[in-house]
Amino acid sequence: MSDHDDRLDEVAAELLTLPPSRFTATRAERATVGGELGRRIAGLRKPTVAAWAVNLLVRDGQLGEAVELSHALHEAQDDLDAAELSRLGRQRRQLVSALARRAAELAAAAGTPLSASVVDAVEKTVNAAVVDERAAAVILTGRLTAAVDLASRDDDSSWSDAVAGSVPEVVSVPTAARDDLAARRARKAAERALRDAERARADAERELTASDRRLAAAREHADRATERVESLRAELSRVEHDQADADDVVRAREAERADAAEALRAAERARERAAAARDEGDR
Repeated sequence: MSDHDDRLDEVAAELLTLPPSRFTATRAERATVGGELGRRIAGLRKPTVAAWAVNLLVRDGQLGEAVELSHALHEAQDDLDAAELSRLGRQRRQLVSALARRAAELAAAAGTPLSASVVDAVEKTVNAAVVDERAAAVILTGRLTAAVDLASRDDDSSWSDAVAGSVPEVVSVPTAARDDLAARRARKAAERALRDAERARADAERELTASDRRLAAAREHADRATERVESLRAELSRVEHDQADADDVVRAREAERADAAEALRAAERARERAAAARDEGDR
């Protein structure tokens, strides 16, 4: 690789981890070196937001560790049973998802929050790095210009459309070193899995405690509501009895009034008869 190629790769790695809003201006500034290198810098493509977020993840260092772990587990898989392979598969998917979330956090901290579709593209790219050595070599340069989806790529397709600068070669690890690496990485993976399980258990215990508190509060509220309902029912019963008694009193008073009215009418008739008799005697 020429000095120009090395310098171009360095500049590309710098530009492709800048916030997207600064890419164009900084590229123009770096291209002022002139000559062939300047022309090649000026021709660098602006990365997609997903590719930029993955470049941030590479610079963060966690993706490289995950790829090494994945390769170690891949080398050890011949000695594992189906149940263990299934567990490791789940662990890998959880790892890919966690790394995609980390990339989204880095992007948001850099001022460019990721949409759901971009996060999905980031996750596919991270998965490609974890499961495919050729993709990992390209992605781990930190010079990615486009997201990688292995489902849409041919085995013999060029990677120059996805990486700025030189396209890296895949370096095979000698068998003995690979076996030793696999054993050490598998042990580290088991330790990480244990820590993750312990954290998950602690989280579950905290959630159970919180759930118990919420349940106790809900039961207390329900008990108070039940007591209130029973109190209101008793009050309603008393009011209904009072209403019935009042209705009886009203009916009794109505009967008294009717008797009094009849007595008044009888007295009026008697008075009229007495007046008529007096008038007759006067004549």
